[in-house]
Amino acid sequence: MFTQQKTILHDLGDGLIMRRSSPADADALAEFNGKIHGDDPLDGRRIAAWTRDLLLRPHPTLNPDDFTIIEETATGRIVSSMNLIPQTWSYEGIPFGVGRPELVGTAPEYRNRGLIRAQFEEVHKWSAERGHMVQAITGIPYYYRLFGYEMALDLAGRRVGFEANVPKLKEGEEEPYRIRTATEADLAFVAELYAGATKRHAIACLRTPEIFKYEFDGQSENNSDHYQFFMIEDMDGETVGYFQHPSWLGSTGVSALWYELKPGVSWLAVTPTVIRHFWTKGQEYAKRDGKTCTSFGFMLGAEHPVYKALGGILPEVRTPYAYYMRVPDLIRFLNHVKPALEKRIAESIAAGHSREIKISFYRDGLRLVLEKGNITTFEPWKPSPEDEGLIAFPERTFLQILFGYRSYDELHQSFADCWCDNEEIRVLVDILFPKKLSDVFPVA
Repeated sequence: MFTQQKTILHDLGDGLIMRRSSPADADALAEFNGKIHGDDPLDGRRIAAWTRDLLLRPHPTLNPDDFTIIEETATGRIVSSMNLIPQTWSYEGIPFGVGRPELVGTAPEYRNRGLIRAQFEEVHKWSAERGHMVQAITGIPYYYRLFGYEMALDLAGRRVGFEANVPKLKEGEEEPYRIRTATEADLAFVAELYAGATKRHAIACLRTPEIFKYEFDGQSENNSDHYQFFMIEDMDGETVGYFQHPSWLGSTGVSALWYELKPGVSWLAVTPTVIRHFWTKGQEYAKRDGKTCTSFGFMLGAEHPVYKALGGILPEVRTPYAYYMRVPDLIRFLNHVKPALEKRIAESIAAGHSREIKISFYRDGLRLVLEKGNITTFEPWKPSPEDEGLIAFPERTFLQILFGYRSYDELHQSFADCWCDNEEIRVLVDILFPKKLSDVFPVA
């Protein structure tokens, strides 16, 4: 049994307090999150398991008091909560700290009272204290824009197939590859392939050995964010790749959350065996859970080598959703990733170029100075009727090109008030902030 020691953060009035969590909250908070976030009873139990794991099992980045809890003072009932999962991502290989708010929810009768806003203010403060330059969250459309976020980075994206798309073995033919459950001894191999795969992405989540170990055996099997590791071996017993998927059906089937092969191994040769594994596992899970498996898939972002290997075999393409991104100090972040931006200049037609670029965000903006290909200045700048700058991005849309989510031309087509009056500036902005592939697999 845990002794409840409450760390009160704020008295919110109206009989409510905000406090930090402790392990003693595990059961009550798990029940609350399961009810608020679960799509069905099974999903609710998995979200409850995720919550318990975060509070009761040692996590590589999150502490048991990293939830905010709003409760009724009279009853102790939880009416709203969220948490912060610290992690490290990279921008073209440059690490930066990220705070990931998650499990954001409020009981229906307490909504529209500003409880989530009060918790975001607290969680953003925690994130700043830990040195995070960015916050990132997944969630429902529009809502998190209210708290300083912009949808600015690809989230998921998948290709889906059905029974008719499962490659069949010829009569008497054996599987050319073997698939087995991973062991702890495989984690170094997994880490090496994971690191290689993230080089395809402008933005990636970095994983330490402790994170891989936690994801391997630190989470409960029915945790909604637990993905089993499977290793792929050739007929000589050499390990050639790995993939991860949940131990239950998604909406209608099993989908890989990560799939990677060693360099020099053919995606064309290995993938049919992987698909047959997905289909077989899907039928097993469906039978166990009283559901029907009708599909399989690869949830690996907008682009992935396996998509090229399969060509048009998978009939359903689901385009990526988006992460909400928040950058509280844009100048600080730009200075942090400056080496990546200068590298883009050095490898472009603008190598050695000099130019001042004033970027308007309408109510404020920034001034960037290039001198012989080096960025010497990032500083705040305010547009005026006399000097509107030469390129403009409304609200927080600049974050979309900063993270490679959209190109300038795409933003210009979508927002009439995203404009550029100078072709040289447009070319430089395209070089500094090109549209680039990302598929971030966050720490949960």
